[in-house]
Amino acid sequence: MTETPAPRKGMALHTKILLGLLLGAVAGVTANTLWGDAPQLAWVIDNVANPVGQVFLRMLFMVVIPLVFSTLALGVATLGDLRRLGRVGGKTLGFFVFTTGIAVTLGLILANVVQPGVGLDPAVRAGLLATYADQAAATTEAALGTGFGIDTFVSIVPRNVVDSMARGDMLGLIFFTLMFGVALTRLPAPVADPVIRLLEGIARAVIEIIGFAMKLAPYGVAGLIFAVTARFGFDLLRSLSAYVAMVLLGLAIHQFLILPGLAKGLAGINPVTFIRRCKYAMITAFSTSSSNATLPTTLRTSVEEFGVPREIAGFVVPLGATMNMNGTALFEGMTVLFLAQVFGIELSLGMQLIVIAMSIITAIGAAGVPGGSIPLLVMVLIMVGVPGEAIALVLGVDRILDMSRTVPNITGDILTAIVVARSEGFELVPATSPDFSSEAAAEVFEHDTATSVADLLASRDENDGV
Repeated sequence: MTETPAPRKGMALHTKILLGLLLGAVAGVTANTLWGDAPQLAWVIDNVANPVGQVFLRMLFMVVIPLVFSTLALGVATLGDLRRLGRVGGKTLGFFVFTTGIAVTLGLILANVVQPGVGLDPAVRAGLLATYADQAAATTEAALGTGFGIDTFVSIVPRNVVDSMARGDMLGLIFFTLMFGVALTRLPAPVADPVIRLLEGIARAVIEIIGFAMKLAPYGVAGLIFAVTARFGFDLLRSLSAYVAMVLLGLAIHQFLILPGLAKGLAGINPVTFIRRCKYAMITAFSTSSSNATLPTTLRTSVEEFGVPREIAGFVVPLGATMNMNGTALFEGMTVLFLAQVFGIELSLGMQLIVIAMSIITAIGAAGVPGGSIPLLVMVLIMVGVPGEAIALVLGVDRILDMSRTVPNITGDILTAIVVARSEGFELVPATSPDFSSEAAAEVFEHDTATSVADLLASRDENDGV
């Protein structure tokens, strides 16, 4: 009897995404070189490439709110004990500040050594200021209107959580969700059980929607990259090459040396293995420029690739998508020093320490969306005496830097989830071993949640009987 051959597997999704990234970039640079400012190229960018990319991004952003609410509430509820919740929360926030502090310090060291702003051509500076004057003025006005004081902290508590969801106010949503999860742990099992099961169902349904969206990823990524490279080509990068190279070098050191080194030292994970298992999330982060849009992939990577328990990942990763911005802090510190050098403003050691502190604080408050850190960066510039309008110098190249700094942002989230899980005594067993198919891995992903919920309800029943 002849054996039926096994069906051949197609190209892996992350390979397709990477291929789309490369093809889009090559096509965009080629189009910019051959046609430059031709109106036909602008039409293709505005009516073909950009819309395809935006549809992909919108499908991911569409599920961010329900995903954050369901996974974070489940994470809090399944942690159960409020003392344990406080312990896990303290470790999470502490590690966020630790890695972000390392990143911004690295950025300032490189900026002081390289000093890219010293040699910038005055003609290039004048041209960039003129080109992006309107956009810079709008960003500066928004930053000044935002302010940074006691009201900023008060506003974390939303008056209307539905309004916060509609506006994409992630800090307000996270505060409400934390309170909601804590409240679930205080309710008797018969009351909490249906709510927890509903949250579990929402989380699993959202994951299915994400699967639909990721089928568009190769095309969406190609469209986004094409739009950027076709519009700007290499001319702008050449003008700011020293600054761009410095930022990319800093991000690369943090991404490929510091974070894997911490994974080895704190979790015993081989650095090469760490990067290899993060590659899918890294590609998604680079192509979307958004920690929020990458959140589903980051969550799945933490659970399946590293074996982080569902309750820990569900608590740490949504917080990290809003509050843990290693790459953003590094970029902010470097950019402040670069622009100070361009305008001949010398920052003392004390002022640079202020830059470090403010970069950490503003990185925590930055929105996890493309360009979300720019208004907060303007605030830091104004604090140290650099004109807010100076942001015009870097707006043209911010897209490529935004894509790049999102990668260490989400990698830092994954590392935090691993370290916190290890510190809580969990043995991390990845679901993606040779003995697991992708379907089996998904079953483990879902089973972890169901088991955690069952354990929570059982323990609450016992406590109710005491």
